[in-house]
Amino acid sequence: MHKKKKRLIIRTVILSVLVLTLIGVLYVNFSSEQPVVAEGDEAPNFKLKRLDVEGETIELKDLEGKGVMLNFWATYCEPCKEEMPYMNELYQEYKDKGIEIVAISVDSNEFVINNFYNKLGLSFPSVHDKKGTVMEAYDIVPLPTSFFVNPDGTIERVVKGALTLERLEGYLQEILPTN
Repeated sequence: MHKKKKRLIIRTVILSVLVLTLIGVLYVNFSSEQPVVAEGDEAPNFKLKRLDVEGETIELKDLEGKGVMLNFWATYCEPCKEEMPYMNELYQEYKDKGIEIVAISVDSNEFVINNFYNKLGLSFPSVHDKKGTVMEAYDIVPLPTSFFVNPDGTIERVVKGALTLERLEGYLQEILPTN
């Protein structure tokens, strides 16, 4: 009888710890902030050093009036590598129509980024989020993640994951400036 009582107490303690842990996890998940930016919100401004043009920077607010695709990527991200040629192809077609594509690398090493960029012969602007502040402001998870920003600076669409050529073109159509 003594062993049964001891076993019951141990099981009750373990069950209580598990229930309290579950309550704690649920509390943390539901009380944490929602994503920093979402569709319909104004895109947070940033200013980052260009990697493709020596001595220049890109500031998002300077692109107001254009449709802007912000693509967060890294050289170690396979889906990122797959969508880059599509972005390059469509940039050639849409840049004169008021669309800007900005590739924001979250890699730690500029040398690796530049090698990748030059190897693929990419022509759209590339910037480096060296400290991760823009990635944090946009709450980026996973890579790639793309934000399609209207000419008025509001976010039209957020796409997590790789894009096909067809989907990318459709999203660029959504943010075309109406002149």
